[in-house]
Amino acid sequence: MDIIINKIILSFLLLTLCGSSLAQNPVLMDSVRQLKYNFSQFGNESWDYIKQPTKWNGSDWLKLGLISAGTFLIIETADEPIRDVVLKNQQYYNSIPIKAGNVWGDWYPTVILAGGFALHGWLDDNYSSKKIAFEITQAGLYTEIVTQIIKHSLGRSRPYKELGATTFKPFSFLGWDFTSMPAGHTSWAFSLSTVLSRNAKQDWLKVLAYLPAVLTFVARIYHDKHWTSDNFLAAALGYFIATWVVDKHEKKESMMEISSSFPLTFIIPLN
Repeated sequence: MDIIINKIILSFLLLTLCGSSLAQNPVLMDSVRQLKYNFSQFGNESWDYIKQPTKWNGSDWLKLGLISAGTFLIIETADEPIRDVVLKNQQYYNSIPIKAGNVWGDWYPTVILAGGFALHGWLDDNYSSKKIAFEITQAGLYTEIVTQIIKHSLGRSRPYKELGATTFKPFSFLGWDFTSMPAGHTSWAFSLSTVLSRNAKQDWLKVLAYLPAVLTFVARIYHDKHWTSDNFLAAALGYFIATWVVDKHEKKESMMEISSSFPLTFIIPLN
């Protein structure tokens, strides 16, 4: 069974690796080489990421409010009823989709894909592969740091502790029993899937990239590791953090493309 699951995951990784690379525009590539995707760029963008809340506008705060309200609503109305239903039907506990979801939310698919794209980018001097490898790593690290900070700050009890959906023990740093929110596997899964989806060429690949992340969402609830609200918050974190990373690079590339078309044009970023 585990061999079959690993083959399915490997096949998906290879499909995504081969199918989601961006077609390279030779004219654009010459103009964006200054995006080196190296440690220096990572450091500069990490500082930009840390400062982001100070630059949020009304729509950003609205998104935060909706996510917070949605999480609270699920805690109060859906977490325990959903868990009761799931625990009554555990016949799929070791099924391929559930196991595949757990695998996708682990650390090694992110490492395999980032390494695969990085290797291809280095061997073939493929700019698109370098970009994807950088974004997978960057979004994954940002997502993990934010997830861990929230996890240990909130100290929410895991469902298997049988303490109810509203039990919190803030600033829990010893053990994992009070680190339920947000779900780490799910935030990683949606971070990875979002980067792959945003970089895919075909629409069907953009949709397919989210399938394993959805399986991760379901699997963590089905295995009683997290509440539904934990996964809802985690999915939002992974999605929006990865979206910020990809948007930042696409904005820079767009600006450089304009500059390369009009060599005498000076472009001054305002934020």
